Amino acid sequence: MIITKTKKPEDILKSIERTGAKKVHLFGCDTCAEQCKTGGAPELKDTAGFLEDNGYSVTGTSLVDETCYHQLVRREFRQSEGLKAAEAILVLSCGAGVKCVTDNAKTDQPVLPALDSLFLASVERVGRFFQGCSLCGDCVLEYTAGICPHTDCPKSLLNGPCGGVDRGKCEVIPDNDCAWVRIYNKLKEQDRLELMKETIPAKDHSATQHPAKVTLR
Repeated sequence: MIITKTKKPEDILKSIERTGAKKVHLFGCDTCAEQCKTGGAPELKDTAGFLEDNGYSVTGTSLVDETCYHQLVRREFRQSEGLKAAEAILVLSCGAGVKCVTDNAKTDQPVLPALDSLFLASVERVGRFFQGCSLCGDCVLEYTAGICPHTDCPKSLLNGPCGGVDRGKCEVIPDNDCAWVRIYNKLKEQDRLELMKETIPAKDHSATQHPAKVTLR
């Protein structure tokens, strides 16, 4: 799940003001942003009221299951009169959703983000999200008992803890258990401590070269 937070109201207003638009359509996401309470139906309603209070005309709202899915967004553009009438579109989703809406909007329609994308999360339960992956493109979890040192260690150390670990706690975020202490303990429980002797090579950052693309067919 992509975790997002809402931009400051003044920044949203400033971005719309720069376009010169007076008629704005809102586009939300009923998956990640909905669970983050940043882009579901309640947030679309609140944002519409906020814009109207500040002198803008809201031509409508759109909410699709996944705003990063081109087919769903394309269908909404075909069916929504509000989207056709809008002078600008404000998207309440992650950056991938903003990109998808941009690709389907008219070329003279500015598409603006209302949210900031933070991280890819594992979900403990509703409202509790924890970063689970850094999307490095070079996974080493087979060596580290499923605990990611690149993500869970603030220093992204790949071959053991730093010298600042204190009684099993992280030097950078003292409330957190050291990722490498956790890795050691879990490997010990699994009788796989020999993996601690393996040297994990430096990350191949070419694996995350931008822009990335995967085409399966």
